[in-house]
Parts: sequence; C-alpha cells; structure tokens
Amino acid sequence: MRIVKNGDVHVSAPIGIPKSEVERFVEEHRDWIAKARKKTCESQQRRADFYNQLPLRTREQADDALRRLKALIEPMVDRHSKEMGVQPSSIYYKAMISRWGVCHIREKSICFSAYLLLLPEWCVEHVVVHELCHLLEPSHNARFHALMDKFFPRWKEARRATIKCVKFY
Repeated sequence: MRIVKNGDVHVSAPIGIPKSEVERFVEEHRDWIAKARKKTCESQQRRADFYNQLPLRTREQADDALRRLKALIEPMVDRHSKEMGVQPSSIYYKAMISRWGVCHIREKSICFSAYLLLLPEWCVEHVVVHELCHLLEPSHNARFHALMDKFFPRWKEARRATIKCVKFY
C-alpha cells in the first residue's frame, strides 16, 4: 500500500484476493494512511513553496529569469565544454520542475530548467557537467559516473545538496 502524490491510496494485492480482504486491510491501516497523506501533502506544499520562489508569471519575470540563467550557465558550459572536448549544438531553457536539465543526444542540444536559479551555484555547475557528460556517454552507466568523477569530483555531494534544497526547503 502506498500514497501517491495527489493523496490517493494505491493497494497492490495478489490476483484472487477477495475485495473484502483488501478493504479490511485498508481499514486496519487507517491511521497509517492519515499520517502518510499528511506527510505527502506537507511534502507537496514544501515543493510548491520552493518552486514559487522564482516568479515566472509575467513576460518581464520570465525575461529576467532567462537573462540571469544565461549569465550563470553559459560561462560554465563554455569552460567545461573546452575541458571535456564537447560542444552542444544548442542550449535552451524551460521552466521544468521534473528535471534540472535534459540532454538530447541526437541533436546534441541541452535544455536547462529555469529553476536552477534557486540552487547554489556549485549545484548548478554539477547539472551543467552532468548534461555535458551525456554528450560523451548517453546513459547513467559506470563510464558516465567515471566521467562525472573526473570532471566534477563533488558531484555526489552536489546531487544530495540539490535534492535537499527541494525536499527540505
């Protein structure tokens, strides 16, 4: 049994278990469900509060965020691209909340989330190196992690700090 992001209860049961038995199981765990729903709701609220720190409602706000994002990220891309011997074909920006960055291998383009502006600079740099490493290794395999170790040795620490920013805002 689990609570999903919208607060619904999802129960997995073997085929053939009577519905009444599943209902009894859910009823017996009402207290756990209430606590888990409350925790999920609080977590979702913290996440919303984090992302709402960057106003992007108006054209002026979006333009300002884009200007600041380019000023932050493009020098990092230039520096690390030279060091790594890679060059993205294009860089663009979107207000993504499910990812910090995306590398499109075929096009060799990289998209960065506008919400990177909410992270410490060294965590942003970790995302930049991560996406550039995908130009050398598309998957998250041992070679990819070795590249991250080489080009951004503190990547594990940066990843933990990035996750912490959102979860514990």
